[in-house]
Amino acid sequence: MTKGPVRLDVAVGYAVPRAGIPAAASFRKWVAAALHGRIREADLAIRLVDAEEGRALNRHYRGKDYATNVLSFPAEIPPGLPRGVKLPLLGDLVICAPVVAREAQEQGKLRNAHYAHLTVHGCLHLLGLDHEDPREADAMEQLEREVLAGLGVADPYQDSR
Repeated sequence: MTKGPVRLDVAVGYAVPRAGIPAAASFRKWVAAALHGRIREADLAIRLVDAEEGRALNRHYRGKDYATNVLSFPAEIPPGLPRGVKLPLLGDLVICAPVVAREAQEQGKLRNAHYAHLTVHGCLHLLGLDHEDPREADAMEQLEREVLAGLGVADPYQDSR
């Protein structure tokens, strides 16, 4: 865990109508909670997209021909930087608004709580956490639960066990 001040620059872009989608301030709060104590400085972007763009990105980058709820793109630091130069680039998140709305309804969750969960989940991916094997998945899910509890959001995995 890191201590001291944290500098976050979170750009939120809406490529869909904003009705029913949280304000940029909410996304910034969720990012700050996910990164708190884990990183001191970060620049990242969040883009809210429609199903067509979400599907195209998922197909291009993951080879899966459907829109998914969140995609995480960790930043790649350009080679050749002078020694000691550290860029605070963390990466980008793409959140597919129609998928989030549908999942929240199907799972009986508050839409904002689902957005919070997916933002935290995506940020943890940007930090290198994954859920490819059961042990990694358990650790990542527990961390998500802790961050979300601090935000007053119920356990997103409660009904899926």
